[in-house]
Amino acid sequence: MTMLTHHRGSSQRTPSPSASQAPFEARAAATDLAARRAAHLATIRQVCRIGLTILLAGGALAGIIALKTVVYFWRYNYY
Repeated sequence: MTMLTHHRGSSQRTPSPSASQAPFEARAAATDLAARRAAHLATIRQVCRIGLTILLAGGALAGIIALKTVVYFWRYNYY
């Protein structure tokens, strides 16, 4: 029964979820959100750079193989 009764005294009240945040807490939450967004964007940029590097390396390798093939056929086709 003691859990259901409202007890008087200087106990701290728990804030309701709909209560507005204090200005300091709101700024801290906004800063935390901005930091998480910045970290997320940095991760996306790094993944894109790695993917672009892999594609460029593959293209360079394919170009070298194609150039060697052209030189091989050009050199040995005329003998």
